[in-house]
Amino acid sequence: MSIWEYANPKKFMETSAIALPWAAAATAACLVAGLVWGFFFTPDDYKQGSTVKIIYLHVPAALMAINAWLMMLAASLIWLVRRHHVSALAAKAAGPVGLTFTLIALVTGAVWGQPMWGTWWAWDPRLTSFLILALFYLGYIALWQAVENPDTAADLTSVLCIVGSVFAVLSRYAVNFWNQGLHQGATLSLDKEENISDVFYFPLLLCIGGFVLMFLTLVLLRTRTEIRVRRVQALLARERMA
Repeated sequence: MSIWEYANPKKFMETSAIALPWAAAATAACLVAGLVWGFFFTPDDYKQGSTVKIIYLHVPAALMAINAWLMMLAASLIWLVRRHHVSALAAKAAGPVGLTFTLIALVTGAVWGQPMWGTWWAWDPRLTSFLILALFYLGYIALWQAVENPDTAADLTSVLCIVGSVFAVLSRYAVNFWNQGLHQGATLSLDKEENISDVFYFPLLLCIGGFVLMFLTLVLLRTRTEIRVRRVQALLARERMA
């Protein structure tokens, strides 16, 4: 068995039909458990008070905003190298999902930052790179809509995805590259002294797992829709030629 078997639309549809209900159920379980635990059963922070609980939305959304783009990059490279249509459609499907996560991260970051920094926005390296990443997401989605030929659209959006990956990386490591800025350091760290307290850490892991599973669920669902749309378009084109 080869992983490339799942690049076949029929095989993908069969496998994803089985996986989708399980992924959706796991998403709901992780999100409900993580958010209820985090919002109602963790203490207020001694410095930030109850506003720290925004972390259970902000951090998972920010992580997935970046990783969604990296997933799109991987799928785009597969399309450019192997010309598998499912990979191009998966990248297309992930675009709006990634944009949504990016907007959630920006909005929750502003809500979190206002009482801490005294402002809703600052041209901080990480905030600025995240804003640029959101613009790349918008450009990626718009490019798919603007180009009529689907293969040409897949080629052009793949190139855009490669370029935008620079800002996806900057969004993740901006605090390490530049010391200036208001944004705090990484919430999760292998260094126990820098890592978040265990009382917040474990519900946060559940929320992150829930966001990962939600991304997987939405991408599977949207990719299945894109495949169906492509099939309908092919049938309509065949009828017009008959």
